[in-house]
Amino acid sequence: MALINWSDSMSVGVSRIDKEHQGLIDLINLLHSEMLAGKSKEALSVVLDKLVAYTKIHFAAEETLFRTLNYPAMATHLKEHAALTQKAVQLQSDLKAGKAMISAPVLDFLRDWLTNHILKQDMAYKLFFASKGVK
Repeated sequence: MALINWSDSMSVGVSRIDKEHQGLIDLINLLHSEMLAGKSKEALSVVLDKLVAYTKIHFAAEETLFRTLNYPAMATHLKEHAALTQKAVQLQSDLKAGKAMISAPVLDFLRDWLTNHILKQDMAYKLFFASKGVK
């Protein structure tokens, strides 16, 4: 059972960003299913590493669009990206050091953060990007 299901209500109207959001959802769902299957810390760490790397790639793509188009709420959005990146890297480090584990609260945090970020912060740029002809 998926932790997060993509729906059209999550679409920001930019094909590349929508595909990246779906990729992030897929990785969180994979992390969830691997945890439920009782996979080893090492196996979970591999998936978390992929999630962190993909998140950084996605954020860089969004931020390039923000800068190119001079998105007015860019500063606030960049802070959101930096905060999640910092938390994800800390979790990654703690997992490797044996200080943390992938658990239901961690997955709940990732699910809630991603869905809230897409449905609130990212939706805020949907009309702006559309007005600039970004598809």
